[in-house]
Amino acid sequence: MTGCPLPVDYDDIERAARRISAHVLRTPFALSPSLSELLDVPVGLKLEHHQTTGSFKLRGACNALLSLSPDERKRGIVAASTGNHGRALAHAAKAEGTLATICMSHLVPDNKVSEIRCLGARVHITGTSQDDAQREVERLVEQDGLVMVPPFDNPAVVAGQGTLGLEIADSMPEVGTVLVPLSGGGLASGVALAVKTRHSSVRVIGITMERGAAMKASLDAGRPVEVSEVPSLADSLGGGIGLGNRVTFAMCHALLDDVVLLSEKEIAAGMRHAYAQEREIVEGAGAVGIAALLAGKVDPLGRPVALILSGRNVDMGLHRRIMNGESDLLQEDAA
Repeated sequence: MTGCPLPVDYDDIERAARRISAHVLRTPFALSPSLSELLDVPVGLKLEHHQTTGSFKLRGACNALLSLSPDERKRGIVAASTGNHGRALAHAAKAEGTLATICMSHLVPDNKVSEIRCLGARVHITGTSQDDAQREVERLVEQDGLVMVPPFDNPAVVAGQGTLGLEIADSMPEVGTVLVPLSGGGLASGVALAVKTRHSSVRVIGITMERGAAMKASLDAGRPVEVSEVPSLADSLGGGIGLGNRVTFAMCHALLDDVVLLSEKEIAAGMRHAYAQEREIVEGAGAVGIAALLAGKVDPLGRPVALILSGRNVDMGLHRRIMNGESDLLQEDAA
């Protein structure tokens, strides 16, 4: 796959699978008749939005937390989040008797903030970007001695997310292409490492939104760069990758075969298809794989496709508006 050692290896993912097995669900994998007919190849859906906290983030959060020493857990943990990592970390911390503090920007939807508070975590809302939230994390680490658990740029988090790749490879050994939602790269790099180690010919394609696609911009530039963070239906994919990125940039650069960008209308179409044809409620970030197929932006090359429905934590009022084509965000594509 690459001539250079990566920050995470396949053994790390297998160890993570053993470590978190009692704490996360092995989510279902189902064939989609509608998408299989559209592409004329088998299309499998990894239903990770059925995970305990409603997203894949629980895998990485559990692995990172369980990798900490007893003293580190006692000090308390802190993380920046666009919502799903915070919810997963709050859930894992509550189960282990650890206090979690979650820092988020004002762009994080209210439903995700309230769910984190309900799990007993302390919540700090600051600024208008993930970078602003990360600065608050760094302040709390310095001031209060809390232990930082990053949402993606952390070997234990990447290894935990990579367990999804093991399950996909088990469920569809003949898979030719895997579509993975792409934000900071924790999920994409972990899944890519797992499936490519099992089956070296598999393509792994990152799917993200056109607005503020930080990893795509960084890969194009050959180094981590900053991007402006703006509202999107795929809000969970927002935020930068960090100019000092240590893990996921190198792994995405080495392991991803392509990155596909989607408009807001395409993301909404993916959410509508998930609901109408698959009978699944998913948030925008969870629907991007479906959206890419519907938009004709991925050629399966005659081989089976697997995609991840990564999260369901959408505000239901927004979901209803999207199902009716009423979301204001859809009008901004033309702006």
